[in-house]
Amino acid sequence: MTRPLLAFVAMAALSLSTAAYAQSADDGRAVFKQNCSLCHDVAPDKNRIGPSLFGIMGRKTGSVPGFHYSVANKGADITWSAAILDRYLISPREAIPGTTMTFAGLKDEQKRRDLIAYLATLH
Repeated sequence: MTRPLLAFVAMAALSLSTAAYAQSADDGRAVFKQNCSLCHDVAPDKNRIGPSLFGIMGRKTGSVPGFHYSVANKGADITWSAAILDRYLISPREAIPGTTMTFAGLKDEQKRRDLIAYLATLH
């Protein structure tokens, strides 16, 4: 693992371990529609500008078949978890430098937690 990636993983674990927020997958669905649905779908094998987010939990970065990933995402070697997604969603381009994802980030912690709860239902 590269040094920036190790720092990223450590920050993600710290981020989730220091806050106790209720999570709502229903609220997360609304966050997804407002922030993510233009570029991502939640149906299996349905890629848009971004890859399908179906089954994202436990999946490696850069691994959705049929989607053309940036070199940065292919080489990140990250397995998506709640902690990793939490950190990534704050600032995708900071978390994975070189990503082509244009989303600036979701700064609201409650919205991130709700979104992650929703994404965890997609399996």
